[in-house]
Amino acid sequence: MTLQEAIQARHSVRAYKPQPLEDAHVRALEEKIAEVNREGRLHIQLIQNEPKAFLGPFARYGKFRGVTNYLVMIGQKADDLDDRIGYYGEQLVLFAQTLGLNTCWVGLSYTKIPGTYVLNDGEAIQAYISIGYGETQGVAHKIKRIDQVSNVSEDTPDWFRRGVEAALLAPTAVNQQKFSFEFLPAEEGQLPRVRAKKGFSLIGYTHMDLGIAKYHFELGAGTENFRWA
Repeated sequence: MTLQEAIQARHSVRAYKPQPLEDAHVRALEEKIAEVNREGRLHIQLIQNEPKAFLGPFARYGKFRGVTNYLVMIGQKADDLDDRIGYYGEQLVLFAQTLGLNTCWVGLSYTKIPGTYVLNDGEAIQAYISIGYGETQGVAHKIKRIDQVSNVSEDTPDWFRRGVEAALLAPTAVNQQKFSFEFLPAEEGQLPRVRAKKGFSLIGYTHMDLGIAKYHFELGAGTENFRWA
């Protein structure tokens, strides 16, 4: 499965089969986690065979079941931490999908279990991501129209439309999709620019959602076609 195929196949999964991660999958995930931690200046950690984080009332409210493996999304406190958590965390989500694993971004429906992760001075936990072998592959949810989140028109290039379409398949908090993409014409001798913006939300998580959506946009549009404004 390619990453583009993973975008189409990925759906949030909250119920998992009672089986540990295969050794080959663990090795592949650990290698990818090390890569994104280096690139994103993060401290993401894979926790295995630990059921307590998703046994509390919040997890039941979120309809989580059978979660024993998860990613703890950690980084040094900074203004752009949520953006990086989203952008690089979604790389792990789609990579896991290519391995045949299922995932779900989790903002509140978990309990922090001391001793299961390492939290260094100045670091913060921003989210969890459940990971494992889903009881199902999840289901698609209603998404906004492309014109509701972009200035796509007959004059914008096809790659821009593909980028926005990929972004609309990105997971966001309660499916709020509070983001937008604006095509900006190229300056002489330069690539066209794209401006990504977050919208307002009482729920929050818009910085993280925008980071996730930007990674999807890059996969759909091709980074060789544009630069971020």
